[in-house]
Amino acid sequence: MFTRNMVLGVCSVLVAWHGVALAESPNLGKAASPEEIASWDVSIGPDGAGLPPGSGTPKQGEQVYLAKCVACHGEKGAGKPNDRLVGGQELLAPGQAPVKTIGNFWPYATTVFDYVRRAMPLNEPKSLRDDEVYAVVAYILVLNGVIGENDTMDARTLPAVRMPNRDGFIRFSKGR
Repeated sequence: MFTRNMVLGVCSVLVAWHGVALAESPNLGKAASPEEIASWDVSIGPDGAGLPPGSGTPKQGEQVYLAKCVACHGEKGAGKPNDRLVGGQELLAPGQAPVKTIGNFWPYATTVFDYVRRAMPLNEPKSLRDDEVYAVVAYILVLNGVIGENDTMDARTLPAVRMPNRDGFIRFSKGR
């Protein structure tokens, strides 16, 4: 059984140790500048808030895809060695492992833009210009049959794209 003095003694040791730990910090890293933070603060919501200026067509996107995406995602988004990007409900058939693609899973085209802009290409994330991101997203959306081959994607048209699985998710309100 602990006595009051034992508990106080343990607390004193912890406080003293904590103070020493803070004083003897390994000084790893550095404070981020406002410019560094701004370069990473690029999230785009489902409503398209924060989309940058620029535009792209599927035809332009095909060129970007062939230059920067095909090595990982295969011809026309068929996959191998990395994720498959193209395909519909047939890839979610009962009794087989589901294959989630942009065409059958992602609920918002703006989310695709956000992900591609921040994380692709895998070996050089954030290296695509905004016009290239709009274009490659347009190309992937055409391959999935979501938009027409003559459509242009930009900050106005991208949020208006209705993804096939838009209603496949449950939205939680803050009150829940």
